[in-house]
Amino acid sequence: MSRRLKVGDVVEVLSAEEILATLDEKAELDNLPFMPEMLRFCGRRFTVHKVANKLCDTMTRTGMRRMDDAVHLTAARCDGSAHGGCQTACTLYWRTSWLKRVDGAPTGEPVSPERPLLPILEVNTRREPGPDGEERFRCQATELLRAAPERLPFRNMGQYVTDIRVGNAGVGSTLRTLFFGLFNRYQKFSRRFPSRLRIKGGLAWGFVQPGPHTGPAPTGTTDLQPGELVRIKSKDEIVATLTTKGFNRGLGFEEDMARSCGRTARVSARVERCVDEKTGKMLEMKNPCIALEDIICDGVYKSNCPRAFIPFWREIWLERVSEPS
Repeated sequence: MSRRLKVGDVVEVLSAEEILATLDEKAELDNLPFMPEMLRFCGRRFTVHKVANKLCDTMTRTGMRRMDDAVHLTAARCDGSAHGGCQTACTLYWRTSWLKRVDGAPTGEPVSPERPLLPILEVNTRREPGPDGEERFRCQATELLRAAPERLPFRNMGQYVTDIRVGNAGVGSTLRTLFFGLFNRYQKFSRRFPSRLRIKGGLAWGFVQPGPHTGPAPTGTTDLQPGELVRIKSKDEIVATLTTKGFNRGLGFEEDMARSCGRTARVSARVERCVDEKTGKMLEMKNPCIALEDIICDGVYKSNCPRAFIPFWREIWLERVSEPS
């Protein structure tokens, strides 16, 4: 069914009972969990935002992974309510068996947002405690490598044909992401050569250099709150706050984030806790991060990955701006 669904199609999420009938004892279908946070979407209609034909591996950094029979729906993100209040706001994965194509418009908020209690879903939000007894969580993000075990090499041209056919990306943006991929592979290879054969020192496209700090990076607390308007500082200003390994207090600044430098946006959340997708542990942030409205990773540097991550920003990378008159 995923091959028949395209971006923009209207689908209806099946009832909780219908979806439950597709799940195994781990509340999974083909190794992909159905989570309690998804129950509030049951019975509602959405448009397909992206076909989840692949994903970037953020756990082991092996590149792209092939995903089959799944889509992302517009405005359907995890609220973390069943996972300790995690604030990562991941885009949810929906098996096409949990959906049906319909005619008509998407629906609004549910009349009753309270989810029914389904013990099999609640139980499977937890892993075995860690060696220190610490609570560990289990969610779609922690299980993605099981749901998408096959590596998808950059040279596999079929993935880009699929991107265009299902509407994930246009021809122009696909050619652009191919160029970036080829360029970055040359840059990585050129590091074996004399420096005169490298372009900008062999940096990946976006050209984010490591910072100057060998010790702790500077930080700043401006107590930004949801709804406030901010401007993302320039790339040079942000790089000046990074360590020689490219981090600020453990948070990286990547090339896709640099594309948003100079933009203005509203604060959507102060992020203080998130589940570590590698271990399942809840990470409590000593220095809260900021999430911004409408600033997402569009996958242009990652083979058109459709995951649509919400980047986290340090407050020192942002500055308040006045509201427009």
